[in-house]
Amino acid sequence: CILFFFCRICVITLAEAHPLLQSGKTIKNINYQISANCSRLQNKVSGKSKRGAQFLTELAPLCRISSSDGEEYTIYSCIRGRLIEVNENILSNPALLQEKPSSEGYIAVVLPKFEESKSITQGLLTQKEYEEVLLKRRSSAS
Repeated sequence: CILFFFCRICVITLAEAHPLLQSGKTIKNINYQISANCSRLQNKVSGKSKRGAQFLTELAPLCRISSSDGEEYTIYSCIRGRLIEVNENILSNPALLQEKPSSEGYIAVVLPKFEESKSITQGLLTQKEYEEVLLKRRSSAS
């Protein structure tokens, strides 16, 4: 789920329909180490122009979340932009992801390029559109 704010800031969270929020699973571990050479925790941003920020594509993994039943979920950026910050609070308190997914339990903050921000917002669903998609999924699964 991407929460887009008018200042172009995008907050990446778990969507309401994510299996970790639906099935009552317990989160065992959150890992921002994407590969041997890439850790999102090593992202160091400075200054007004956000120097040093890691650049993300839509398919760039942000983190991996393991649940107590052994399932592992890779969370992707879903948008192009600079990684401004990751939420280190969820490392010590993973329950925040489930209890407050759209506030304190966010995963990361991404800043898209100014010229791309309009096209990004046009591709996102509104809350109402998202709820309609979920309703259609549930009715087709029945």
